[in-house]
Amino acid sequence: MAGAVSAQLARVILKRGREGPVRGGNPWIFSQAIDRIDPPSPEAGALVTVHDAAGALIGMGYCNPATTIALRMLAWGEAPAIEELVARRLEGAIELRRRFIRNDSNAYRLVNGDGDGLSGMVVDRFGDVIVVQLLTAGADRMRVTLVDRLNDLLHPRAIIERSHGAVRKQEGLEDHSAVLSGEPVTETVAAENGIKLKIDFEHGQKTGYFLDQRDNRALAGGIARDARVLDAFCYQGGFSLAALAGGASKVVAVDTSARALEIARQNLELNERPANAVEFVHGEAGKLMAETPNRFDLIVLDPPPLARSRGDAERAGRLYVELNTVAMRALAPGGRLMTFSCSTHFRADDFVRAVRFAASNAGRNLRLIAHLGPGADHPVLLGHGEGEYLTGLLLADL
Repeated sequence: MAGAVSAQLARVILKRGREGPVRGGNPWIFSQAIDRIDPPSPEAGALVTVHDAAGALIGMGYCNPATTIALRMLAWGEAPAIEELVARRLEGAIELRRRFIRNDSNAYRLVNGDGDGLSGMVVDRFGDVIVVQLLTAGADRMRVTLVDRLNDLLHPRAIIERSHGAVRKQEGLEDHSAVLSGEPVTETVAAENGIKLKIDFEHGQKTGYFLDQRDNRALAGGIARDARVLDAFCYQGGFSLAALAGGASKVVAVDTSARALEIARQNLELNERPANAVEFVHGEAGKLMAETPNRFDLIVLDPPPLARSRGDAERAGRLYVELNTVAMRALAPGGRLMTFSCSTHFRADDFVRAVRFAASNAGRNLRLIAHLGPGADHPVLLGHGEGEYLTGLLLADL
C-alpha cells in the first residue's frame, strides 16, 4: 500500500496463543502478552507494528512498555502513514455523526477513542469550539496532526486541549491545558436537543460537559409530561432542562457542587425559564432521597463513578444498592426510575444485580422498560468490552 510505514517501525512480537483478542478486535494489548520488541525499549508512545509469534503482521499501534496496557492498536493489517490514518479516522467519525446527530444538537462527541480507531483521543464538539483530550503518550504524540486535520475538515473557531486525569499519570504525562488553535475561549453556548447550554471550559468536568447522556436526556423529556421530577446528582441541570421541555409539573435538582448548580441556574435563564422553574438543592442526593416526604413520578439517578479502580468494585456495589433503594422508596406509585452507573470498573450485569437487590430492599415490584447507554456518538469496538462504561435502566412501577 502506498504510504505504508511497517518497514520503518519497531516490531512487537506477541507470545504464542496471545493474539486471539487483538485479532478479534480488542485494541488493548497487555504487557504480559508481549514476547519481545525489536529493537527493544521504544520511546513511550512510539508507533510499532504488531505481529503474532510466527511473525505474521496483525497491524499497527503505539507502545508504552511502562504501562499495563502496553500497546494500543490503531489499525489492523497494513497501515498508511499516521497523518493519513488520522485524516481517514476523522473523516469517518464526522460522517458517522452526520448520520446520527439531531439537527437541533451541535454538542456531541466527535471522536470516542478506540471506538473511532484513535486510541487515547477524545474530541468533543460544542458548536464552533472543539475540545480535545489526549490521554496517552501515543495520543500525545499525534497532537499536531490531529489539530491540523481538525482545522482542515471543520474550520472551528477554536481548538482547546483539556488533557488531565489518572490515565495520563499512568502514562508518565503531566496534565496539559492549552489553546491549540484559534482564539482563547473560556466558555460558549451550545445546543442539545434544542436546549441551550452554557459550556464552561475552565471549570467544567472533563471537556466541559457530559455528552454521553444526550439521548437519555431526550428520553427523560419524552416521559416527563405532568410529572414531579427529581434530578439526583444533577450537575449542570441537563436532565432538569429536558424534563421542563417535556412538560414536567415540578422539578427538584440536587448536587453537592455549588458551581455546577450556578451554571444550572444560568442554563435556566438561557432557555428563558423562570428562576423558580427548578428547585435547586445544594446537598447530598442520597440524604435528600432518604429524608424527603415527597414522592416523585420520575427520578433520574446519575451519580459520578463509584468504582474508579477494580478495588472499588465491592464498595461501589453496596453504594449502588443503597442509592437505588432510597430512590425507589421516593418513587410515587406508577413512577419511573432512570438509574445509571458510569463506573468502568463495575460491570453492567453487576449493576443490574445491585438494582434488583435495591428493589427487594425497597419492597417495590418494578418493570424493566429499557436498557440504556450512551448515544451513537460514543461508539465502542465490538471486540472491546472494556470500552463500555455507561450502563442504565429505565424502570417503571407495576
